[in-house]
Amino acid sequence: MQTITELAKRTRLLIMDVDGVLTDGRIFITASGEELKAFNTLDGHGLRMLQSTGVQLAIITGRDAPGVAHRARGLGIDHYYAGVHDKRTALAELLHKTGLAAEDCAYIGDDVIDLPVMSRVGLAVAVPDAPSFVRQHAHFVTGCSGGQGAVRELCELILQAQGNYDRLMAGYLA
Repeated sequence: MQTITELAKRTRLLIMDVDGVLTDGRIFITASGEELKAFNTLDGHGLRMLQSTGVQLAIITGRDAPGVAHRARGLGIDHYYAGVHDKRTALAELLHKTGLAAEDCAYIGDDVIDLPVMSRVGLAVAVPDAPSFVRQHAHFVTGCSGGQGAVRELCELILQAQGNYDRLMAGYLA
């Protein structure tokens, strides 16, 4: 059995769910029907740091909210799949498009809809407030909750496993 560090070291693509992972899972709906979500800036900077080392980013989400598409563009996320009901299909398309193997991917999710992808990737990650059945199928459960730094925690885990964390942090002190 490989360690979490060994699994994270292999990661070339980080795939994320949105609601409950990049957000706290709450959805605010205005009177006009617009969805509002809050994203954590620490997660955003962690994703930018991870990208700077060559790791690609993807979102596969069941909802199709314009605000999420805007956030994905703002972060320069390479691959964005919204309104997806079968995440397996999106994963297969993503692997075909990138030429990567599933073992080269990490996925972070929070609910049973994420299990078809989590069960196929090299590093499956859940947030602590995911149902216990989902947490049981994860290689790693973050200490931080969704929307509260869980993605940043995963980014730093991957950066450390790949030997890039100390170099990146030194750059902030130069």
